[in-house]
Order: sequence, then structure tokens, then C-alpha cells
Amino acid sequence: MIDRDEVLHVARLARLQLSEQEVQAMTGELSAVLDHIAKIGELDLDNVSPTSHVVEVTGALRPDEPVASLTREVALAQAPAVSGDGFLVPSPQA
Repeated sequence: MIDRDEVLHVARLARLQLSEQEVQAMTGELSAVLDHIAKIGELDLDNVSPTSHVVEVTGALRPDEPVASLTREVALAQAPAVSGDGFLVPSPQA
């Protein structure tokens, strides 16, 4: 179980100012989290392969395939201002 001094130390590292009521609440909450972690540490995970997601993620990204893009004329047709072969943007104010 985490004690009051450890909660204050973690709060100080995180640059948090906690009221006495918050310190008491965080003591219980952090203790519960550490208890859960301890239970996970008791599991035999020797034959379990590491994963990056809890569930299998398939088809998250489409294949990167080249496709035709807009012509310069079409891309610049709706521009409010054009200069040569590109968009004209205002210069930054000094």
C-alpha cells in the first residue's frame, strides 16, 4: 500500500498541489492501481507473445498506392491569388 508521503512525493514530481482531502483520496486510488499491477505480476506470461493492442487490428491503414492528382490548373483555379505556378500568400508582418 502506498502511503501519504509517497503520494506527496509523486505529486511534487508532477508539480501538483493537492489538498489534504485529495491526498487521502489519491492514497487509496494509487494503492488500488498498484494492487492490480501486483496481481498482473503474479500471472505466468512466459508463453504469451507481446502485443501492441489488446484486440487484433486489421486494415487500419489503406495500402499506399500512387493515384492521379489534380493538375496545377485545377488546383489553382479556386485560389484567391496566384503567383506564377503557385499560390500567392501574404508576407508575414514584421
